[in-house]
Amino acid sequence: MKTEDITRTWYDYFAAKGHERVPSASLISPDPSVLFTIAGMVPFIPYFLGTEKPPYDRAVSVQKCIRTADIEEVGKTARHGTFFQMCGNFSFGDYFKEKAIPMAWELLTSPVDGDPETGVRGFGLDPDRLWITVYENGDERDDEARRIWEEEVGVPHERVIGTGPADNYWNTGQPGPGGPCSEIYYDRGPAYGADGGPAVDETRFVELWNLVFMQDRLSQVHSKTEFEIAGPLQNRNIDTGLGLERLAMVLQGVENMYETDQVRPVLDRAAELAGVTYTSTEDPEDPNHATDVRLRMIADHVRSSLMLISDGVRPSNEGGGFVLRRLIRRVILAMRLLGVERPIFGELITVSRDAMKGVYPDVAERFETIHQVSVKEEQAFLRTISAGTAKLDSAVSAARSTGAPLSGADAFALHDTYGFPIDLTLEMAAEAGVDVDEDRFRDLMTEQRERARADAKGKKSGHADTEVYSQLRGDSPTHFTGYTEHTTESTIRGLVVDGEATDRASAGQEVEIVLDATPFYAEAGGQAADTGRITGDGFELEVTDVQSPISGLSVHRARVVHGEVPAGVEVLGTIDLRRRLDAQKAHSATHIIHAALHDVLGPQAVQAGSFNKEGYLRFDFTAEDAMSSSARQELEEIANLAIRDNHHVSTQVMSLEDAQAMGAMMLFGEKYGEKVRVVEMNGAWSRELCGGTHVGSTAEIGTLALMSEASVGSGNRRVEALVGMDAFQHFAAERTLVNQLTDMLKVPADQVPDRISSTLQKLKETERELERLRAEQLRAQSADLVTRAVDAAGVDVLAHDAGPVASSDDLRGLALDLRQRFGSRAAVVALAGQAKGRPLIVVATTEAARSEGVQAGALVKEACAVLGGGGGGKPDVAQGGGQNAEKIGEALDGVVRSVRTRG
Repeated sequence: MKTEDITRTWYDYFAAKGHERVPSASLISPDPSVLFTIAGMVPFIPYFLGTEKPPYDRAVSVQKCIRTADIEEVGKTARHGTFFQMCGNFSFGDYFKEKAIPMAWELLTSPVDGDPETGVRGFGLDPDRLWITVYENGDERDDEARRIWEEEVGVPHERVIGTGPADNYWNTGQPGPGGPCSEIYYDRGPAYGADGGPAVDETRFVELWNLVFMQDRLSQVHSKTEFEIAGPLQNRNIDTGLGLERLAMVLQGVENMYETDQVRPVLDRAAELAGVTYTSTEDPEDPNHATDVRLRMIADHVRSSLMLISDGVRPSNEGGGFVLRRLIRRVILAMRLLGVERPIFGELITVSRDAMKGVYPDVAERFETIHQVSVKEEQAFLRTISAGTAKLDSAVSAARSTGAPLSGADAFALHDTYGFPIDLTLEMAAEAGVDVDEDRFRDLMTEQRERARADAKGKKSGHADTEVYSQLRGDSPTHFTGYTEHTTESTIRGLVVDGEATDRASAGQEVEIVLDATPFYAEAGGQAADTGRITGDGFELEVTDVQSPISGLSVHRARVVHGEVPAGVEVLGTIDLRRRLDAQKAHSATHIIHAALHDVLGPQAVQAGSFNKEGYLRFDFTAEDAMSSSARQELEEIANLAIRDNHHVSTQVMSLEDAQAMGAMMLFGEKYGEKVRVVEMNGAWSRELCGGTHVGSTAEIGTLALMSEASVGSGNRRVEALVGMDAFQHFAAERTLVNQLTDMLKVPADQVPDRISSTLQKLKETERELERLRAEQLRAQSADLVTRAVDAAGVDVLAHDAGPVASSDDLRGLALDLRQRFGSRAAVVALAGQAKGRPLIVVATTEAARSEGVQAGALVKEACAVLGGGGGGKPDVAQGGGQNAEKIGEALDGVVRSVRTRG
C-alpha cells in the first residue's frame, strides 16, 4: 500500500466515525520557543490545555513534523529521520478508551479491500502479529485499558504487556493534564530478533501507534516518571499518534523508513549519480555500511528540505533557516564524499517532489520557488567549498613543511570563518598525508557552543506563566470594540503585577490590566498595538502596549499615573486616536503593497511577514532576486494609483471555508478559527484574511513613498514605505535637496543627474591619474632603495616605510619590483605604508632567502602582531595590516631582527 493510500484510508476511516478532517499545520511552529512542529498533537495543544475551546469534539489529521536533535544518527538506524508524519485521531471530552481502543484495532486489522460484514477498509495487518503495552506501575494499573484489549478486542493476555511510566505515561512536563498510554507493536518476525514482545527486542517488534488517555490532573511533575496526581480531569481527552513511515515500512515490506515509496526514489537517484549500489545494510561491520548510511541520510535530508522550503523556511544563519541550511549542506557534503562534486540538489529535490506530491500537492504548486531556493543555496555552498579548499591547501602545505598535524585551530577557523565542513577537512588532509588535531577542533567547537548558550541565556526573557491569564479569560474572551469605537466604558476584570494577580495597583506601578471590553487593538497581524488612557474614579493609567498572551484575551500594559486602581471597578478606555488613524493607514497600505507586488512580480511573491505603525510599514515577501529600479518604480506607482482611485475598504466576517472559496489570501502557517474577517479593496484585487483596523477608503491613506527594497535573508526580500504625512514630509525633504543641488550645480532639476555623473567621472579619472603618478614615484625610488638593504646574517633585508599609499596593491607591486632587483641574492623586502590611516605591510622573499629558512608568511605574522592586527600568506610573498600606525618602525625593526636571529 502506497503512502498516499495509507493517508487516504486513515482520513476516510475516522471521518466515517464523525471526526473533523483537519489538514496538516505548517512545519513552522506557532510557539516562538520552538522552531518546528515536532508532534502530531502540537496544533491541538491549546484545546488539551483548555486555553482555547475546540471547534469540534473529534478530529483526525496527518501532521508534518520535523525533529533534528539526533540529526547525526540519521541513516544509521531504521528509527531516525528528520521529517516524519504522524497520523492522529483526537477526542476533546467526547469518547474515551472504550471507543479509541476498538477503533485502532479495527482500522489496523480490517482488510484493505473492506470487511465483508462491516464494509470497513483498513490496513490488513495480521492480528496475531500485534502486541499491546498498557500502563502498570506498582499499584497503579490501567486495568480498564487491559480489560478492553483482552475482553472486548480479544487480544490474548500474554500479548498485553504492562510497562511503567517511562514508556506508558504521558505528561507535558509541568502541572496540567496527564494520563496513561497504550502502545501497539507489530512483530516483524524471527528474522529480526528474539521472540517475547517489545520488552525483549524493539527491532523485531516495531511500535506503530501510541494511544494517550488524558484522564489525570497533575499538581506536580518532578520528572518523566515522578509526578503527583491531584485528581481526574473534568473532561477526558484522547490523543493518538501513528507513525506513517513505520506503518508504510510494514505494509510495503521494506527494511526501514528510507526504503518506503516517499523516500526510496531519492535514495536510488543519489546512488545512480554516485555510481554506487545500495545494499540496505545496518551492520557497522559491513564494508557497504558507510555508503548506505550516506545514501539514507541524503534521501531523508532532501525530503526534509523540500518540505521546509514549501512551508516558507529559507536558508539563513539562525533558527529554522540554519537547520535548513545544515540539511542542504549535509546532502552536498555526503554526495562529495561519494565522489559527486557537480551540482546535484536540483535533480534530487525534483525526484522528492514527485514522491511527495500525491499527499502534499502544494509541493508541486510551489516547486519553482522550492527549486530556485535550494539550487541557489547549493551554489553558495559550492563557492564556500572552493574558497575553503584554497585555505585548506595553504594550511596543509604549512603542516607538511613542519611535519606537524593540521592544528585544531586551523580546522576550526576553516569551519567557523569559511563554513568548511570538518568531514571534508579530514578527508582532504588525509589524502595529502596530514593528520588533523581533531580533539582540539572538538574542544573549540564545544567552547563556541557554550559561549553561544551563555549568550542566549543572558538574552532570553522567557515566557510568563499563562495560568494567570487563563484564569482571567475563563469562558469570556475580551470583547474588542475598536472597529467602531475609540472610547469604551468597561470593567476591570483583573490586574497583574510581576506575573501575579493582584486586587489593586498604586501610583507609579507598572501593571497589566484585563478589561471586559476594550477599544485598544492588541498587537497582531503585523499591526502595532494601540496606546492611550484608562481612567476611573480617582485614578488614571497610561497604556503603553497591548498584547494577547493567550487567544481571545487582551492584556493592557500600563503605568498608574495617579491614584489607586482597584480590580472590579468601572473605567473608560480611550485610545490615542491620531496614532490609531495613522496606523490603520499604514495597515491598509500594507495590503495595497501586497496586491501591487503580485501585479509586478506575480503570485509567487508570497507574504513572509509585515509590520505597520503610524506612518510606516514594512512588508517581507518571498523572492530570490532584488527588484530592478523600474520594478520598484512600478510598485510605487500601482500603490499610489490604488490610493488615488479611492477604493472602498470593506470587511466581512464569514466561515473559513467561505473565505477560501472566494480566494481570500491567507498567511501560510497562520492558525485561523472557524470564523474569519475578510478585508477587501477593489474587489478581488486585494482580498485578505485580517483582524486589523483599516481605513474606510483608500484615499484616506493620502500618499505612499517607497523607501527601500532589500534582502532580509536567503529567498526573502523586504520593502519599506512611508504613508500619509510621513510620506509627504519625505517628498518635501527630497524636493528641498533637489533645489539645493540645482543651486550648487547651476543647472535645472532635470539635468542634475547628468551633471553629478559627469562630475563623478572626472573625479575618478583624477584619482586614477594620482594613483598612476604615485606608483611611478614609488618605482622611481626602487634603485635607491635597494642600496639601503642591510645584511642580516647573510641575507639582505630591505625594510622601508613608504608612507601614505592608495592600497596594499601599491606596496605589493613595489615589493615584487624590489625583490626582482636583488636577482639571485638571498634577500627579504619588507615594505610598510598607511592607507586611510591604517598600517599595511608586505614581505617578499627571494628563492635564495627561502632556502635559508626565511618565510614571508611568518615574518608578516610577527610584524602584524606588533601593529595590532593580523596577516599571512605564502613563503614567497605575504601581507597584512593592523591598527597602530605609530608602531610601523618597530614592526620593520622586528623583521630585520627575526631574519638576523633565524634558526
